[in-house]
Amino acid sequence: MRSDTARQALTILSFIGTFAVNVAANAVPIGGTMTNVISDQFHVYVIPAGYVFAIWGLIYTLLGAYTVWQGLRRNREDPVLRELGWLPALTGLFNSVWIFLFQYEVFALSVPVIVGLLLTLIAIHFRLWGHRDVLRGRSYWLVRAPWAVYLGWITVATIANIAQTLFSLGFTGFGIDPALIAAVVLLVGLAIAATFVLRFGDAAYGWVIVWAYAGIVVKESATQLVAGVAAMGAVVVAALVVRAMATRRRSGAIRL
Repeated sequence: MRSDTARQALTILSFIGTFAVNVAANAVPIGGTMTNVISDQFHVYVIPAGYVFAIWGLIYTLLGAYTVWQGLRRNREDPVLRELGWLPALTGLFNSVWIFLFQYEVFALSVPVIVGLLLTLIAIHFRLWGHRDVLRGRSYWLVRAPWAVYLGWITVATIANIAQTLFSLGFTGFGIDPALIAAVVLLVGLAIAATFVLRFGDAAYGWVIVWAYAGIVVKESATQLVAGVAAMGAVVVAALVVRAMATRRRSGAIRL
């Protein structure tokens, strides 16, 4: 009982701390420069248009709902939340550390941190996947959807962070056209996303990928190769998500 209470409390504190750091990153701003200004220093082709980052509002809304839900007394001994353990709180730590490193432009160290965040979110996904039959309706939106959306976005963010870091370190791609490298990276991202949607049928994850790839199309519309691959990726993932949702409806196992 005591460890359950501690888990609930730390998860709440982690969310509050992470949210505060994210606000401070642009309100203060941390390091003296706005996040978007730092990002725009490097023209890499796999970063979506600025408006796409508004998804953080949705992510924090969903994570806030999860934080409140898991903190209720009646959910203290919930087996699903118990199995997640300290992982939700750990995501907050990774997120906050990454923001400080990025804001102070310590890009090389930001990569292992965001990879750690990605791996933690993957671990959360697999633990929740084992309880997918009970995470339906309200439980889906309060417990599973927040982490699916978060995982989808961090999948894209990890790719962008690595590309940006390589650019900042002077990596030129051995003379290969940067647009071609970006196209290959987007195809790798598409393969990962398509495999995920096909394997788990998670619409929330898939729609985030579609949102991000569509944002790359908007930003890189003048670069036909990049925009074309990103557009294809968005269409493919969207089609897979619609197919997965239709399959679930036909089987009577819809969970969204």
